[in-house]
Amino acid sequence: MKFLSTLGWLLLELILLLAVAWACGALYFDGPAKVLAAILAIAMLAVLVLVRSRKRKFCILSGCFVLVLAWWLTLKPTNEADWQPDVAQLASAEVNGDVVTLYNVRNCDYWTDTDYTPHWEAHTVRLSQMTGVDLAIDYWGVNWMAHPIMSFQFADAPPLCFSIETRRKGGQVYSALGGLYRQFELIYLVSDERDVIRLRTNYRHEDIYLYRLKSTPEMARASFLEYIRTLNVLHDHPRWYNAVSDNCTTAIRHQRAVSERMPLDWRMLINGYGDQMLYERGEIDTSLPFAELKRLSLIDAKAKAADSDPNFSARIREGLPGMSAAAP
Repeated sequence: MKFLSTLGWLLLELILLLAVAWACGALYFDGPAKVLAAILAIAMLAVLVLVRSRKRKFCILSGCFVLVLAWWLTLKPTNEADWQPDVAQLASAEVNGDVVTLYNVRNCDYWTDTDYTPHWEAHTVRLSQMTGVDLAIDYWGVNWMAHPIMSFQFADAPPLCFSIETRRKGGQVYSALGGLYRQFELIYLVSDERDVIRLRTNYRHEDIYLYRLKSTPEMARASFLEYIRTLNVLHDHPRWYNAVSDNCTTAIRHQRAVSERMPLDWRMLINGYGDQMLYERGEIDTSLPFAELKRLSLIDAKAKAADSDPNFSARIREGLPGMSAAAP
């Protein structure tokens, strides 16, 4: 029994250490002064070393964690800030029967990835002309992390992309650790493929793989309307981005009806393997071995060759498995 009691206290202390580490991070990233995080860390270390009573130690550490958590939960997201130019506008949409009009669709002119002229446009599409949806997976660093972009296809209009991103203020730089806290608001960016895909392949020199999802037009329309609903909600009610619970991949899962959502999978968090998960579940083309499918689905060379061509969307799909070219 003494062994189990000791083991229980050790486990509790480990949990408290993680809680205190989180609290120090919250003060460091979201607090009014970074020095507060250092003060808390030193104070908690002193408690761990100097306080001998386990119960007293537990009360002090848990009390500090609760106080920081209570403060942190008071932080509210906003739509009013000095935003970076590429996320300065929030998209919204109007649905009138078959016709959907989207406002603030981004279509920038780029010279480099940091030198660009933003253009915000209105696009009108018809739900009855939706043919399906493609998934672009962007690798911006290590192979185990990626950024997914949904691209809805229409028979009579160019594709429309939805990219779920951090909405950064002027001077902010994305941080994976900062993404665990309340550093960034969430934005559903709507854009032309010549913007959001070409930016990554041609100017950031990242790798993008493009897959056709095996969604019926009816399923694609339902997903599209879920995106529209979320767009309009975020336009009036901002939401925090969170690297674990509300990120570019978990948010996509929520754009389906509850009954149609894929079961949770570790590859939704380590999302660089998301295409492998989709392949195993038959959500993308399975006529080829996965390694061959992925090799053929890399579009970097096609995107660089197409560049600013108005037929960019059709050209990047030439010869890709499981799909025909997009409408010009």
